[in-house]
Amino acid sequence: MAELAIDRDFLPRYGALPRAVQRAVFAAIGKFAEHTHAGLHLEKLTGARDPNVRTFRVNNFYRGIVVALGGARFLLKDVLPHDDANHYATTRLFTVNHALGILEDRDQERIEAFASDLPATAPAGVLDHVPGTELTRLGVDPDLIPLLRRVNSEPQLLSLCKLLPETQRTALTGFAAGLPADEIWREVSGLVMLGEEPGDVDPRDLAAAARRTPDRIAFVNGPIELAAILEHPFDLWRTFLHPTQRDVAYRDVYSGPALLTGSAGTGKTVTGLHRAVFLAGRLPDDGGKVLLTTFTRALAEALDRQLDRLCDTPTVRARIDVISIDRLAYDIVTRGRRKKFTIGSDEVLDPLWAAAAAAGPTYQNRAGRITKYGGAFLRREWEQVILAQGLTTVDAYRDAARTGRGEGLRAAHRDQVWAAVQAVVDQMTAGGLRTHTQLADEAAAIAGTGPAPYRHLVVDEGQDLHPAQWRLLRALVAPGPNDMFLLADPYQRIYDNQVSLAQVGIQVRGRTRRLTVNYRTTHEILDLSVRVLSGDDTLGLDDEHDTLRGYRAVTHGGIPSITTHTDRDGELDALIEQVGTWLDQGVEPHAIGVAARTGRVVDVVSRTLQDANIDVADDKRGVIGVRVATMHGMKGLEFRCLAVVGLDAGVLPAPNAVTSAADDPHAHRQDLQRERCLLFVAMTRARDVLYLSYSGAPSTLLPTARPAPGTAS
Repeated sequence: MAELAIDRDFLPRYGALPRAVQRAVFAAIGKFAEHTHAGLHLEKLTGARDPNVRTFRVNNFYRGIVVALGGARFLLKDVLPHDDANHYATTRLFTVNHALGILEDRDQERIEAFASDLPATAPAGVLDHVPGTELTRLGVDPDLIPLLRRVNSEPQLLSLCKLLPETQRTALTGFAAGLPADEIWREVSGLVMLGEEPGDVDPRDLAAAARRTPDRIAFVNGPIELAAILEHPFDLWRTFLHPTQRDVAYRDVYSGPALLTGSAGTGKTVTGLHRAVFLAGRLPDDGGKVLLTTFTRALAEALDRQLDRLCDTPTVRARIDVISIDRLAYDIVTRGRRKKFTIGSDEVLDPLWAAAAAAGPTYQNRAGRITKYGGAFLRREWEQVILAQGLTTVDAYRDAARTGRGEGLRAAHRDQVWAAVQAVVDQMTAGGLRTHTQLADEAAAIAGTGPAPYRHLVVDEGQDLHPAQWRLLRALVAPGPNDMFLLADPYQRIYDNQVSLAQVGIQVRGRTRRLTVNYRTTHEILDLSVRVLSGDDTLGLDDEHDTLRGYRAVTHGGIPSITTHTDRDGELDALIEQVGTWLDQGVEPHAIGVAARTGRVVDVVSRTLQDANIDVADDKRGVIGVRVATMHGMKGLEFRCLAVVGLDAGVLPAPNAVTSAADDPHAHRQDLQRERCLLFVAMTRARDVLYLSYSGAPSTLLPTARPAPGTAS
């Protein structure tokens, strides 16, 4: 009987096919899933570099490409227009990696053409510093080493890497980035799922190699599973664990809290999802639960949906609670209370802080002027010093460190600031108002008085959590092996919180891993996105300086576009046309995102798309459509196609989010960096296509030269 496997990379391409072609594909490959290929003609092509490659007819214009794995087992690689399919089938070569035992493929025709364009020898090869034994140990094909010795520039190496399998690209770009061999090996060795030594690998057994690569290849068990896979291909693609994360997610024991870092697209979230399922699967029926938590409700809901797709065992799924940290704190504080309270919005609280500042102390600024502390300063002092350290008396505040808060405060000034802050807190209490940070502080104290309710915690987007929230999480799980699995990226920190895990009782030294390969975003999108950042190292949760050294993408695509318009109406008209084009190309509506800096622009964009008969996602009403959200709201999400709009000079950086340089240069630099991180977060939500636009003058944070009006760059 026939057996079908599907390559993970086929799923997003399937989602981009026209609907009629999708139906024809499903009908054709359904014959494999039904364990019969009678009547489905598999054609060998003359001149094919690999005799195991076959094609089959989908309709008059499209053909499918499969690899015969041996016996009646086949791997579906792609569906392409007729001529493209024939070209693919004749140029690809499928092999078993001698070091890893996994199935790989490469564009052999273009490699041969690349080699023919190089000089016979190179005076100084870009990888001459790497011994051939190290290259082969990390899975680089020995046949490629003579060619690599002729590559004398990084652009040449990158051109060659485009033609190679993912593991070999990872190894070669890692060496070019200056990473040590052992660190590169950790990235690629996760591909060896069965832990076999190289001598156990049979280079002729393609089927065994395919089964050894479940991160990239899934075998289909019948037509029902096939239909489930192809119904939402983009969603399923997001739950695949990439090679470099598997050994992190499925490690048997961490002796205490473990921290996984890595910038956008490196797969921290999907690693955390797999870790949660792994830990829950090992719990006895009466053995407690796993908590999966993150910063916002929207992120928690996204994690919940992804977890449902990943975990198909109801008993295991029932052992995992997915809840935002704010909701968690609210539930703990209000449990058993009759008197409720309201979460104070900025619109309600900002006037209270402004009034306290107007009536509060004065000081001499750097320019020598006598001025008052602003409302924003007082609120940040409360949140980032007083609540962050759990200070309850003015005496404690006088002695407290104010790391990251700019210039020091004299004792007399601290007394005045404390009085102003307490006046606002008293008003909030009288009005039945709380903030989420307050609730986390109260919930931590409550949770610390009873038994820990969870066996394991998995925390996503940890860089944005406040110290009080970390104290709450520490109280929710007893210290011990596998207690906390933490995911964070300081380059995606978009809130004020600066945290040292050690200072809140969470020790991760010696249990920190860093991911460097971006699997989501293309090289072109990543290159533009990274240029938004300042380039400086930043301090991580483990008190170590984090760096983007070695951070890279392994896929290539189109150049991101930047369009400029004279006014917002023209920008919105262009956005409608762009989103409509993506939909016409078969992109699933929920795989399209539109991000903007402010809620006002988001509202305008949503109405504009709806007026153009384009569905906009509405979770409350259950509407599936294009996701339109602020840059903050895009955190943790990803899209095949993304538009970031309204990138005007007066909108980004947001004027009300940046402290005046005259009042506090340190805070000014921090605020600008946070705005850069916010734009970086938004841009790296894009997987395949990134579209940027602005009206009038462009934001100073955009990293490229400005295009002429009415054009795209």
